[in-house]
Amino acid sequence: MKALKYLNKYLLKYKWYLILGTIFTIISNLFGIIPAQLVRYALDLVGETLDVYYLFAGSALQSELYDTFAFTILLYGLLILAMALLKGIFLFLVRQTIIVMSRHIEYELKNDVYNHYQTLPTSFFRTHNTGDLMARISEDVSNVRMYVGPAMMYGINLIVLFILVISYMVTVNAKLTLYVLLPLPLLSVSIYIVNSIMMKRSQEIQKQLSALSTYVQEAFSGIRVIKSFVQEKHSFTNFKTEAEDFKHKSLRLAKVDAFFYPVIVLLIGISNILVIFVGGKEIMNGNLTPGNITEFILYVNMLTWPVMALGWTTSQIQRAASSQNRINEFLEVKNTLVSDKNIEKPLDGIITFKNVGFIYPDSGIQAIENFNLEISHGESIAILGTTGSGKSTLAHLLCRLYDPTEGEILVDGIPLKDYNVNEYRRQLGYVPQDVFLFSDSIANNVRFGSVDMPQERIELAVKDADLLRNIQDFPDGFDTRLGERGITLSGGQKQRLSIARAIARDPKILILDDCLSAVDTNTENIILTNLKRIMDERTSVIISHRVSSAKLADKIVVLDEGRIVEQGTHTELMGKNGAYKELYEKQLMAEEV
Repeated sequence: MKALKYLNKYLLKYKWYLILGTIFTIISNLFGIIPAQLVRYALDLVGETLDVYYLFAGSALQSELYDTFAFTILLYGLLILAMALLKGIFLFLVRQTIIVMSRHIEYELKNDVYNHYQTLPTSFFRTHNTGDLMARISEDVSNVRMYVGPAMMYGINLIVLFILVISYMVTVNAKLTLYVLLPLPLLSVSIYIVNSIMMKRSQEIQKQLSALSTYVQEAFSGIRVIKSFVQEKHSFTNFKTEAEDFKHKSLRLAKVDAFFYPVIVLLIGISNILVIFVGGKEIMNGNLTPGNITEFILYVNMLTWPVMALGWTTSQIQRAASSQNRINEFLEVKNTLVSDKNIEKPLDGIITFKNVGFIYPDSGIQAIENFNLEISHGESIAILGTTGSGKSTLAHLLCRLYDPTEGEILVDGIPLKDYNVNEYRRQLGYVPQDVFLFSDSIANNVRFGSVDMPQERIELAVKDADLLRNIQDFPDGFDTRLGERGITLSGGQKQRLSIARAIARDPKILILDDCLSAVDTNTENIILTNLKRIMDERTSVIISHRVSSAKLADKIVVLDEGRIVEQGTHTELMGKNGAYKELYEKQLMAEEV
């Protein structure tokens, strides 16, 4: 229960739902107990009246006696019907309070978890896969809802019913009550054991189902690769193996499930037999009436479901505690990218790297080492290097997706750590190396950084990214909806749309992380020419492994294993006969070939 303490704040917020639900539970159980007493009165009335009825056989008084007897029985029947109706109404109100409360708590908890996810740094998402994140916000939160909803409702019902029924049964006959209750603990323990096995096997099935779903999703996402390599048969064989495992685990669950209801029926039957056997002796001793026996049998049946639910409720609490513990693990992860000063100001775009070093926390790889660079307002810098030289890491540091492990980055002479993170990022235009587009319209993808962006600005950004003609060829134009991760578009179109999204928000600092790798040389020249105009009076950082992307930059920096090996203009670096010239000549030769 320690992990579930986190939910107390929600229970306190919705305390009136819980209080009213408890009151309605008490009232509904009272209306459930009264019919059992009415049945006892009716049966005893029948037993006492029959002898008198036959005594006046053939007389007019017998007819009058019959009418009175029939009216009384009808009255009892109507009262039992009214009690059942009232019980149903209050059971409805119980669900409208406690179950509704659980839905409110589920909503709040999901919002809190999702909101917390968004505050966590990029390093967190590098070490946790998407499936695990999804499971905690869906499956785990649903398990918690089962605790604050049905499990709590059945738990309250069990407590209330036990207090009301057992206290009344004891006042009628303590000995019979003891015999009635003997099988109930055994019933609860049996259900708990069977339910625990079922729960364990259910979790195995869920895990296998997750693996099966992941395999199918991956297979359909990579269907072009599967077809290209003619691996349909191999893919089906793997799917069949996963499905066979799922079937085997499902059958194991079915075998345990087959024991569930027979065990319940057996133990309930034992309780009823004890009531009839012990009660029969009490009737012969003159301590009870037949009506009392019927009443006790009804009470046994009333207690059966709450006792059954005790095992289920215990399992649900265990599952909820386990799930909440998993949720708490993520909720306890704190965002390290915080600012004490929270400075908010328009940026001029003067960037200074001072002895910056960075080691990735998850892998321990030294990506940047002793990096020093000055970038003036409106200056464009090209950072070149081979794969793994640390180019993208610099973009991540500049966007403050990570903080340097050594040194510091200054923007306009102020440490980057002192800026309000969100306000700072609003003034950046970032085109990542791994383009991500949303399953939405083209227009909405462009205006993603500014929801109220006018259409004219969207069209201008798309035109500068050399994508306007392609969009105009689409039947729905800017309203064309993209598939998952932008699959509707080609690789080059996705990159150009990502560039349009970055420049449309009119950023103070523009960061292009190898964003032209999927376009041809001609399209690259058109985009770079357009970007040259956009980059005027705007600090720009162009990260690339292609020399052609660096020609228009004011300064070129060549990286190797996280260190600057050369820097200067294109002309200066060509005159040094170093790494830049070698890279330039290799790429020029490749283009000629």
